[in-house]
Amino acid sequence: MKKKQPFFAQNTPMTTSETEQRQWNEPDQPLTILEKYDPLLLKKVAEKITAASKQMESIFFHVRGGRDLPLEEIKEKIIPVIHEAAKIPHIYHLFYQLNEKESYTYRHPIAVAIISTLIGKWLKLNEQELEDLTLGATLYDIGKASVPSDVLNKTGKLTREEYEIMSNHTVYGYNLLKNTEHINENVALIALQHHEREDGNGYPIGISGAQISYFAKIVAVADVFHAMSSPKIYHEALPFYGVIKQMEHDTFGRLDPKIVLTFLHKVMDSLVGRKVLLSDGNIGTIVLINPYDPIRCLVQTEDRLIDLKYNHHLQIERVLEDH
Repeated sequence: MKKKQPFFAQNTPMTTSETEQRQWNEPDQPLTILEKYDPLLLKKVAEKITAASKQMESIFFHVRGGRDLPLEEIKEKIIPVIHEAAKIPHIYHLFYQLNEKESYTYRHPIAVAIISTLIGKWLKLNEQELEDLTLGATLYDIGKASVPSDVLNKTGKLTREEYEIMSNHTVYGYNLLKNTEHINENVALIALQHHEREDGNGYPIGISGAQISYFAKIVAVADVFHAMSSPKIYHEALPFYGVIKQMEHDTFGRLDPKIVLTFLHKVMDSLVGRKVLLSDGNIGTIVLINPYDPIRCLVQTEDRLIDLKYNHHLQIERVLEDH
């Protein structure tokens, strides 16, 4: 049931959660071989995510038809899948199972919710905060249900007018969530602010820094990562390591550096033991991650141990044995 009171975007209170001050300062626990890679487990979880994506598609059409958001269905059928997938700490392997271009619009919010939930755990959010984050991340793009299909599904570059229409999905989503019973302001703000940026060059309002909801900042990181690493109808996915390097670059003014650093450290940590190709043509194995500069890690080649932190002429070109 929708709430009766109307909402206008300009009246939105915009504050950064105090949880932004929290630091990830506990020692990392090494993953067991089973935790690092269990193909059967990943396949089962991937199948559940596919089913959840189809449910998300039906929810989009439900909302597009002017009906209320089926919140209970989402909580009963989709959120449990997200929580199950978020128990897997190595999303690098998981998302190789999820690369279908055609279902991107509906698979993307499920993937973003999984990544956001993982980040929330890494940032030590409490139970209620994590619940709000997961729900908000699942529904952050629901406003696209109100975007005309010809704009939403266009394969080429959007015109200026079409871009403005698409940008309004943030406000559409906020209005829908804000006016739905049992959804609080923290959840709704994720839909409104996930395209805002630290330097103020985001949309729909152009706010910056502490004006942006902390949860929206987390979802922004997850959204950027999955968007760049996923194939779409109109372009191929970036190579995994190219995504990681771009994420690091985006911390300078665009994304919250604390959130990105935590995310990059954890993702890179999942690659310990993986073979990589270095820019000089040598093949090595990642053996240790620098917590303060995750992509400049320690690599063991056949004849030497290389610390990329002190070898700036070298970098990882790509992760090998991808499938």
